[in-house]
Amino acid sequence: MDKDLQIARVKSAILLLALMVCCSAAPTALAQDVVQTTPPPALYTVVPLDSSITPEMVRGSVAAATTIPMWNYSIASPLDNKVYSGSMVGRSAFFNGARATNVSTFIVPLIIKMPDGGIFDPTVPDASCSPAGTPLNLTLNSPMLVPIDFKMGSVDVGTAQYVDAYQRANFWSRVSVTGGRYHTVLSPVTTLAAVTVNVPSGDGATFSTAQFSGCNPLGVMTINWFDSFVTGTLLPALAAQGVGPTNFPLFLMKDTVMSTGATPSLATCCILGYHGAIGFPTQTYSPVDYDTTGIFTGTTNISVLSHEVGEWMDDPLGNNPTPSWGHVGQLLHSCQGNLENGDPLSGKLFPAVLAPNGQTYQPQELAFFSWFLRQSPSLGVNGWFSDNATFTTDAGAVCL
Repeated sequence: MDKDLQIARVKSAILLLALMVCCSAAPTALAQDVVQTTPPPALYTVVPLDSSITPEMVRGSVAAATTIPMWNYSIASPLDNKVYSGSMVGRSAFFNGARATNVSTFIVPLIIKMPDGGIFDPTVPDASCSPAGTPLNLTLNSPMLVPIDFKMGSVDVGTAQYVDAYQRANFWSRVSVTGGRYHTVLSPVTTLAAVTVNVPSGDGATFSTAQFSGCNPLGVMTINWFDSFVTGTLLPALAAQGVGPTNFPLFLMKDTVMSTGATPSLATCCILGYHGAIGFPTQTYSPVDYDTTGIFTGTTNISVLSHEVGEWMDDPLGNNPTPSWGHVGQLLHSCQGNLENGDPLSGKLFPAVLAPNGQTYQPQELAFFSWFLRQSPSLGVNGWFSDNATFTTDAGAVCL
């Protein structure tokens, strides 16, 4: 996201984590907030790597296999003839289209306990609002982790996890010459025991969604506190279970979002997910919400997860520059200049796909590399500029 929305990291003073699985419970009271007649928007952000960690340092860490595998590119944009350089997860799609990369991934369910008594648990059945299963089980059996055959237009891009299929389609003119055998896969996937997160007073609250015809209450945390907790307490505590810079931890929440204000509020929310990078060797990570409230337009089941994993894949350090773009997706009134491939299509869903578990899922549509760099023709499948052809041309002139 725009640097104005970058999150300040203040290391948490919390020293202890309670590892447990607990039953859901109703909050003792729901927070009061500004009366709204329309649901808050679904938003996403990124925590970029500290600028003191140079690209040369990261490249050295990748070469030494002390962080996740990444490849580098440097390409001039025909829009302004400037050279744009960045890093993506996996191996180059330009020089060896038949290479496959596995990225070890941890799924960490978070049981969020609000100071007002609200409990948001992705491991507990919810027959009313998530009748097909728990958010955890639905995620584990989704096309985000289970390969299925993906077609984009008339082209079969092969059997893959959704973001793997997206990345192949993203660089189809390069990888199709090897039969589409290019893969970047979340594997192996390890699910850890649920972690209980006790949100302190003033940094979390439970809100009714009845005024929006919501199915469940919504938990809201201040993002500054939460990200400090994730980086300063949660990630270090999980190191004993194997979580570290050489793998990718995904923190799964249920009906819990983040606000940008000093206190939790519907008026300053709702960030449904983000991805970040911290330290050296660099640790990438992503917290995501599985929404069962139903109040967010264009958001369902794995759409948040696909948004963030897609952005992590193409902008893992949160600092891949592009010519400025905007006035689209979640940036209707502003511009930004990074390769966050979910943001310009926030709220646009990829066509429903049927998974082997018999459930139908809808990931989010994602923009292609060529859309950001203003490359024509596009490198993407069918000459498209996004993986469901919402974008049929590039991002256009520099955003003002």
